[in-house]
Amino acid sequence: MTHLGSGQRLLLWLLALGVAAGFALTGRWQLDRMHEKKAKLDEAAAALRPTQPKPLLLASDPKRAQAYDWSVGRGSLANRTLWLDNQQRAGRVGVRMYCVLLPDEGVQAVLVDAGWWPLEGSRTLPVFGCPAGIAQELRGLLAPPPSAGLAHGDAVTALGDGRWLASRMDMVAIAEAMQLRVAIAPRVLRLDPSRHKDDAGVMLAPGERDLDILPNTLTPERHLGYAIQWFGLALTVLIVAVVLTFKKKKHP
Repeated sequence: MTHLGSGQRLLLWLLALGVAAGFALTGRWQLDRMHEKKAKLDEAAAALRPTQPKPLLLASDPKRAQAYDWSVGRGSLANRTLWLDNQQRAGRVGVRMYCVLLPDEGVQAVLVDAGWWPLEGSRTLPVFGCPAGIAQELRGLLAPPPSAGLAHGDAVTALGDGRWLASRMDMVAIAEAMQLRVAIAPRVLRLDPSRHKDDAGVMLAPGERDLDILPNTLTPERHLGYAIQWFGLALTVLIVAVVLTFKKKKHP
């Protein structure tokens, strides 16, 4: 191998610095995502500590659309069932069932997460749905809805008989598809998984319930691991550039 000329060295370092900077920026993005998700987990954990429950009407507060609050409220269920597609749990793919709660307080409906069900290869949805007109007190975690991801196709598809299948949680599209007279709150109510199965109404739905904040996305630890990999690639590029710059010509 011959010595690199000054022009070649300059081109090599410009290329190396550009590639290394790209890798470093990607690593920084992964670190930012790690801190963002860790903050969400910490906030949710604080909301789950035994404190005075907050009113359900806070679900409608746009300033707390991304916040977490332990909440209790009364209302009645509408005769409408929403299945949210492509929801993972313990490595399995399934759907989440949401019922429409019309709270006694507040002017917006609240989607209630009634549980998760696996879908087999036939992708046949469960035959049961949300009960209608049952007034009850519900408690759980007010939380942002599952991430929408990349939006493509219709957000909601009507299945008939008061049932809809959603590809993403577009509250405006869901309210329009269900022909609700009120808007839907930006947060959903994730039911208390410790609630007894013999409770009335929506609690009878035999789905799997939890308060997992990041069910369909990477954990903070995974983001940290990816960040380290990207920073390592950036360092490797710079080391290779140094080696090529000072590598001496081999004589026969």
